[in-house]
Amino acid sequence: MAGDFDDDLFLRVNSFAQHSAWLHAPATAYAKYGILAFGVLLLVGWWISRSRADATMAAALIAPLSGVLAVAINQPIVKRVAEARPYTLHPQALVLVTKSTDPSFPSDHATMAGAVTVGLLLVSWRLGLVAAGFAVAMALARVYVGAHYPQDVVAGLALGATVALVLWFVLRIPVTWVVRRLRDTSLRPLLASASQTADVLT
Repeated sequence: MAGDFDDDLFLRVNSFAQHSAWLHAPATAYAKYGILAFGVLLLVGWWISRSRADATMAAALIAPLSGVLAVAINQPIVKRVAEARPYTLHPQALVLVTKSTDPSFPSDHATMAGAVTVGLLLVSWRLGLVAAGFAVAMALARVYVGAHYPQDVVAGLALGATVALVLWFVLRIPVTWVVRRLRDTSLRPLLASASQTADVLT
């Protein structure tokens, strides 16, 4: 359950939301569809990895798996904790998205964002920092629209990041080995840039 501090922080954010109508549309759109931005970042990570080392490509391939696995791990936690959404305790709160009957802690959106961010940091620190900015924005947006308590999104980010790190340490060696082997097959164009492919052919 949300503590007094967390509850108070949610109400402060919600009060700000009630007095910032100019932010409603972009915050709502990002809270609902911002996941697409992470998909684009994952594609960028894969693209730039084609011209980099085998281990970097392995990181790019593991990153989306981290996001999926983190959300899968989060689901039983959500059901186990069974924390009610903040608007059930505060029916007067402004809610800018469709009210869900699913429990609130941890946030699936934040969990995915945390996992993808760490996954992309292992590909490129610059790309990872961009993803981190998107992840923080996602966490803030989910609280702003009234869908989560602050602790829900913080826990989600932390869980996602942890899953991504563990998965990297478990899979980095076998996936790097697979990438190295596949770069010598007909799948090379998916795993190496055109210049690298040309170097091999010549």
